[in-house]
Amino acid sequence: MEKSEFLEQLKTLAAIQGAPGQEMNVVRTLVEQFSPYADSVEVDNMGNLYAYMKGNKPGPTVMVSAHSDEIGCVVRDIDERGFIRIERTGGMIESLLIGRKVNVNGHFGVVGVKAGHLQTAEERSRIPSIYELYVDVGAASKEEVHNMGIQIGDQITYVSEIEQFTNPDLICGKAIDNRSCCVLLLQLFKSLHSEKNFAGTLVGVIAVQEEVGLRGAKVATYKVNPEFAIVLDTIPCADTPDSLNSGYPVGIGRGPVFPALAGGSVRGNIMSPQFKKLLIRYANELDMPYQLAVMTGATTDLAAVHLEREGVLAGAITFARRYSHSPVEVANLRVFEQGFMLLEKMILDNENWGELGFI
Repeated sequence: MEKSEFLEQLKTLAAIQGAPGQEMNVVRTLVEQFSPYADSVEVDNMGNLYAYMKGNKPGPTVMVSAHSDEIGCVVRDIDERGFIRIERTGGMIESLLIGRKVNVNGHFGVVGVKAGHLQTAEERSRIPSIYELYVDVGAASKEEVHNMGIQIGDQITYVSEIEQFTNPDLICGKAIDNRSCCVLLLQLFKSLHSEKNFAGTLVGVIAVQEEVGLRGAKVATYKVNPEFAIVLDTIPCADTPDSLNSGYPVGIGRGPVFPALAGGSVRGNIMSPQFKKLLIRYANELDMPYQLAVMTGATTDLAAVHLEREGVLAGAITFARRYSHSPVEVANLRVFEQGFMLLEKMILDNENWGELGFI
């Protein structure tokens, strides 16, 4: 995988608006990108994308998934003066919304901020709730907003392009969670399609609505019914001054992260010891750094995947990101490259995974 190609594809994909339940333009682009490399590509009624590739020898059905949606909001109401009230879809944080540029169903807008000259002392120290915030799309009336084609329920997402730091391996922007892993999965198909030198069937899934309850992954896993599954996602890290003493020692640039536990006691995942050992084994064979994580405050589609049908033996390969669920998420290109190498090696060697049953 070429980092430069990965970055250019990520820039393109991250720029496309795709909040939960409204990922259509992202999925449409990915159908075009997967089609030259997959044996077949299809999209279900929810918007999940399935890319199928048959290996050159018998073996298991392995599902590898990433999610296409980004955190966002929707139009909740439009007042008579043309200002838009909003509701969140996913983990939008009020303090990060104020004064931001946003995309309102294809139209430029800004989240309004009361002028500091007019704020009281109490207002300066308080973060408004999402129900106090509003979006200005430059309209003077409700009718003008409607004439722009904006309706209640339309999506609102950040405007924030992917950019590089002076250290070119560090990138920053919106929707790195999780368009980065969509591109990683695409790169896997590109790498394998010529020789297909692996066992069984690989099913690449781009799942929808992860940010609002892992919904697409549940449907997709039921449909695919894989023997094994690998979920690709980004994961929060704690290597900045405000989180160094959190007891969660995960940072960017230190290798892929294997979440041994993710999510709370009710909805989450405890990765099976067998799959955790498998990930560690291949990382060690590649002499690759990796990180183990226990993260109760976040989860991945794995929490839904492993519970389908009779249960699916599954694991997650994740990538640390700073400033999660913000328009300035930061990640490391080198670690995505490492994750690709690990994923490719695992798929090429899947006939040697051995007996991965519970006992």
